[in-house]
Amino acid sequence: MDNRRKIGSNYEKKAAEYLERQGFLIVAQNFFSRWGEIDIVSRDGRYLVFVEVKYRRNDSCGSPLEAVNTKKQRRICRAASYFCMRNGYGSDMPCRFDVIAVHGNEEIVHIKNAYDYIL
Repeated sequence: MDNRRKIGSNYEKKAAEYLERQGFLIVAQNFFSRWGEIDIVSRDGRYLVFVEVKYRRNDSCGSPLEAVNTKKQRRICRAASYFCMRNGYGSDMPCRFDVIAVHGNEEIVHIKNAYDYIL
């Protein structure tokens, strides 16, 4: 498990670097709460963006995008609400939920507004 976490952290770092090259400002990484974890919190213009990063060596276990199912989305949304409350972002702050999929060959696929906020 330790090795999987190390691999995941490596690809989260690569995703953060990718976002910075795209003009995003990284606000936080690996935000943990009792409601869930958020890999990257960033700003893209006026949006506060919550980013889930998924890596798959190959598609034998499914695509990385498929791993961000409704249950995972719900946990991220709850953690995002807590992040906003804890850090003083008001309810008028526009938020977005993105997914970055990294495939074995390190191809990065960035899906903006991948899903809506769900409870």
